[in-house]
Amino acid sequence: MKLNYTSTEEVPQIVEDLRKSFFSNLTKPLSYRKNQLKQLYNLFDDNEQELCDALQKDLRRPRSEAVLGEISIIKQEIYDSIKNLDTWAKPEFVKVGIAHKLNRCQIRKEPVGNVLIIGPWNFPILLLLLPFVGAISAGCTAILKPSEIAENCATVITELFPKYLDQNSYRIVNGDAKVATTLLENRFDHIFYTGSGKIGKIVMETAAKHLTPITLELGGKSPAIVANDADIPACIAPDYVICEKSVQEAFVKEVPRIVEELYGPDPQNSPDSSRIISQRHFDRLTDLLDKTEGKVVYGGDKDKNDLFFPATVVSDVPKYDSLMQEELFGPILPIVVVENLDEALEFIRSKDIPLVIYPFSNNEKTIENSRLNLLDNTRSGGVLINDCFMHFTVSTLPFGGQGHSGIGKYRGKRTFDTFSHERSVMTSPYILERLLEVRYPPYTEKKFNFMFWLLYSYKKRNETGFFKATIGAIFVLFISYVFYSPF
Repeated sequence: MKLNYTSTEEVPQIVEDLRKSFFSNLTKPLSYRKNQLKQLYNLFDDNEQELCDALQKDLRRPRSEAVLGEISIIKQEIYDSIKNLDTWAKPEFVKVGIAHKLNRCQIRKEPVGNVLIIGPWNFPILLLLLPFVGAISAGCTAILKPSEIAENCATVITELFPKYLDQNSYRIVNGDAKVATTLLENRFDHIFYTGSGKIGKIVMETAAKHLTPITLELGGKSPAIVANDADIPACIAPDYVICEKSVQEAFVKEVPRIVEELYGPDPQNSPDSSRIISQRHFDRLTDLLDKTEGKVVYGGDKDKNDLFFPATVVSDVPKYDSLMQEELFGPILPIVVVENLDEALEFIRSKDIPLVIYPFSNNEKTIENSRLNLLDNTRSGGVLINDCFMHFTVSTLPFGGQGHSGIGKYRGKRTFDTFSHERSVMTSPYILERLLEVRYPPYTEKKFNFMFWLLYSYKKRNETGFFKATIGAIFVLFISYVFYSPF
């Protein structure tokens, strides 16, 4: 299956067409948004097998992981968005002080405009279309740029998109770095990028030229802190493990059994064993492994022709090793040895802020003590205790990084908020022009004292009592109106 790239000459016109659609108010009615969300749900419902096949071709991702880890999460997000959209989009009336009791003060939830969403290759469907759900819900027009590396997924999404979604509002643009650069040269009202920190910096720099707000989901080095009393077989999936020497020895002994339990005696021929996305990334991982000063204690033969890279564990990895410089995006698990928990926390603080920290322990007291210690003495996008990945499946928990691991949060209502502008609106009845003429020159001490009391003297009003203060203010305003000005 070949992915057809969008011509760079077409890009500016696509951007302009969507901008015109936005200003025509096509996407603003809630009924329109709900209909498009239902159509996106139908896209996944009708074509689940085709999407699973694309993930299988690109990443050899098993059907269970494709459905449970990508497709079902998006469908649940769509369902929640449709169910809650009326509440999320409803104008919010705010509390006001005495001076504004006759004003109508509200916050309108308005779409930010025309947005760009750039997806990664490691979760090519989930992390492209999950933010898109929020863009639809918020009432934006949107351009989606799938990863060209996961070309089967990009091709399937491109083919299905116009069959279900309004092309006047939402478009797919495909291509390599040249096409992505052309896209970024255009002005958008928000850019949502998921991928590496290196490209994230380029996106941020380009967006700054137009003062475009951005959301960056960048990942980073997410550590698993494994306590002495942890259940060793449970600790899988993070970017590296940090633990004491005795835990490393126990962990390394368990690895062969765990891998065989998951993938059988021949992991390469297991139907549940994924592949590296491309030869370039295969070579990248090989190069990192060749440069490490750690000891490869587990990992069979690699097969470049099949893009099979076995689960590989590297022990005694120096803290500033080649494997510790960037997110690996591959089945290599470095182990960094420390003397104690305090040294582990100090090391984590010395590095860029991770997307997630995964502490593991089998003792409730240890969990509580290390939880408080870790939360008080480290920074990260999130913390997941005794598990991996599962916090992402909870749509009411904000997901996102901090610093080098990302900017901004999303999932559920927070994705809606990401693509929404909170527009403050205050309406004053014309009668206030006469009631509050005391705010105009010529200024007097009496005018000043009255306006200061009305606007800022919270302590005096609290001492007087809210009810009495309100009655007093209304009385003064009434006198102001009747006699035009008491001053």
